[in-house]
Amino acid sequence: MRVVMFYHSLVSDWNHGNAHFLRGVATELLDRGHDVEVFEPADAWSRSNLVKDHGEKPIAEFHARYPNLNSTTYAAATLDLDDALADADLVLVHEWNDHSLVNRIGRHHAEHDSYCLLFHDTHHRAVSRPEEMAAYDLSEYDGVLVFGETIRQRYLANGWSHQVWVWHEAADVAHFYPRPSEELRGDLVWIGNWGDNERAAELDEYLIRPVAELGLTATVFGVRYPHDALERLAAAGIKYRGWLPNWEVPRIFGEYRLTIHVPRRPYVEQLPGIPTIRMFEALACGMPLVSAYWNDAERLFTPGKDYLVAHSGSEMCDQIQRLLSDKELASEIAEHGRQTILARHTCGHRVEQLLEIVRSPTIVLN
Repeated sequence: MRVVMFYHSLVSDWNHGNAHFLRGVATELLDRGHDVEVFEPADAWSRSNLVKDHGEKPIAEFHARYPNLNSTTYAAATLDLDDALADADLVLVHEWNDHSLVNRIGRHHAEHDSYCLLFHDTHHRAVSRPEEMAAYDLSEYDGVLVFGETIRQRYLANGWSHQVWVWHEAADVAHFYPRPSEELRGDLVWIGNWGDNERAAELDEYLIRPVAELGLTATVFGVRYPHDALERLAAAGIKYRGWLPNWEVPRIFGEYRLTIHVPRRPYVEQLPGIPTIRMFEALACGMPLVSAYWNDAERLFTPGKDYLVAHSGSEMCDQIQRLLSDKELASEIAEHGRQTILARHTCGHRVEQLLEIVRSPTIVLN
């Protein structure tokens, strides 16, 4: 099967978590003998910022780490869809594409119905900025893949698509697995981007204050941290080390005793059942994890066994202390979480689900 994918970027994960899942899915498809071509805009925001901050070296390192993965860059004004989609069997179009491209691919599909065309949504805009999602014309798409049931219901209720499947993100376990270090660098590591103040108060409550109160040795990786956030990290004694290539995350996890999960506010308030991909990856690496509360409405995990839960900053302090003082508990939590990932939440599982969707009797190919 020839699979064509239009995504924001394959080569850059600078403030672009979807690149993690894209790489895992593309690798799984290739390993199963499918032909995969990924298209990304030449002026992609993530890639442009990565090169501005770090030069071309991370791009070269990506190709060294993922030798089987390549992308085709394009300019929207000169993209020839007849050529790009020739002989395609499955076409995936991510929501982080210009409306004009998404709509244009839909019109192409209306005239060429030999392939299955699916839209892929991994963002909270369906509930936080529905007017932006309504501007996508998905009428000629065969269906939509979304990363949570709440989003699926929103698509159906708004009439944006007639067929919507829940397709959660997952861990690329070929790269994300335990890599314990002989020498620990500290107690706690948190890997995540600041974003648009969507969890500023939560990071203060669940990360910064617990580290300061417990006197932990802690490090934070990520981008887009404003000056005042960096000052608060420094005041708590937290080292800030900036952008981290995602392929380095398992090694970094192995150098610390635990990590935490702090969901963004829109996910807690409006999107029950949807964790970020960072949580899948941490558990895949066998990291003892404490998560600020989120409603696991779709029962992806077993709270209390796969990870510990904190409903407040004081509970976060208590749970962190439990893991640091009880090595047996930390080991049990880490192993249970990893086994849950291996049993249910790998990119292999998601590719199997994708292929089942494509084979669905509701998808009609000529």
